[in-house]
Amino acid sequence: MTVWDDLVGQEKVSAVLGAAARDADARVTAAAADEPAPESSKMTHAWLFTGPPGAGRNQTARAFAAALQCVSPDRALGGAPGCGFCDGCHTALLGTHADVTTVAAVGSEILVKDMRDTVRKSFTAPANGRWQIILVEDAERLNEKSANAVLKAVEEPAPRTVWLLCAPSVEDVLPTIRSRCRHLNLRTPSVHAVADMLVRRDGIDPEVAAAAARATQGHVDRARRLATDPAARARRASVLKLPLRLDEVGACLKAAQELVDAAAEDAKQLAEEMDNKETEELKTALGAAQGGRLPRGTAGVMKDLEDMQKRRRTRTQRDSLDIALGDLTAFYRDVLALQLGSRVAIANADAEDALERLARGSTPESTLRRVEAIAACREALDRNVAPLLAVEAMTMALRAG
Repeated sequence: MTVWDDLVGQEKVSAVLGAAARDADARVTAAAADEPAPESSKMTHAWLFTGPPGAGRNQTARAFAAALQCVSPDRALGGAPGCGFCDGCHTALLGTHADVTTVAAVGSEILVKDMRDTVRKSFTAPANGRWQIILVEDAERLNEKSANAVLKAVEEPAPRTVWLLCAPSVEDVLPTIRSRCRHLNLRTPSVHAVADMLVRRDGIDPEVAAAAARATQGHVDRARRLATDPAARARRASVLKLPLRLDEVGACLKAAQELVDAAAEDAKQLAEEMDNKETEELKTALGAAQGGRLPRGTAGVMKDLEDMQKRRRTRTQRDSLDIALGDLTAFYRDVLALQLGSRVAIANADAEDALERLARGSTPESTLRRVEAIAACREALDRNVAPLLAVEAMTMALRAG
């Protein structure tokens, strides 16, 4: 299975990246043999991957990184880079390759202090790989200072350095940065393609896979989690019952609190194992004995780690809330489709009774206002409004219709 097999519904993008990886391989091979590089090449030093949530921007960038680091002996026999089995591909896909550095937003922004070491590393030669690759998963979260640091590195990169930036759209990236990148736009995979992937690669029951793909409307990661995690299915079922509970003010406030609490608990579960592992690894690196005290002068380092983990938990909670809000949006979209007699496939077929009940008891205009209220809640969360306040305002607006 090649690295491109992990990309669902992105055949055109895979073809472009495969051609670029072959040219990159030819360039490195020529340099090793002290021969002139090929005159024409589809490879460039900076790439920008955009597309809607769930399209697989980060997975596509990582697959390309693996293809660039591929060391399969089959390449010498005409095989394409990106075998998926060699040490270069395997470690790049797992995120453990020494020459593939991943940068992701811990909080709401990627701070310049988080980019300094990465930018510095981008000017060094690969340690043992074929390329020095910097993968920025949340390029839209670069603030002004960190974006300027990236710009300087992208303007004058080292000969064997490649920047891979991922963002929802080109407008989310500074014009000066995107003008120096080759842009590839990914599309949302079809429901059928996602369901087929879940069956083939994860061994999911076809009916469960189809339901998960339909419910998430082509969002690959969420579909996999929904298909494999009973707790995720239970949380979604709880969210879909919320619209029928908002019959009075007290119920609205209670529903808002439950949504926020569920997101906080989800964030806690996701972060707990990672936080403990990071803390123990840092203590060991600082020279603390098992269960012993930290050496003097290291309290500041531990405080920095705790601050980073706190920012990550906050972001994880808001990401979890955003998933719930996405489920609510899809629910009201289905209500609107029923009200307008649309032939669009219903995403939440498992909640058809509730959909029909709301469709009969309200108007398309009120449904649109409810969709707008959910969108306003998402915008408020992006502006760092307290989650409970934002969700309470939303539930009250959903009740008013």
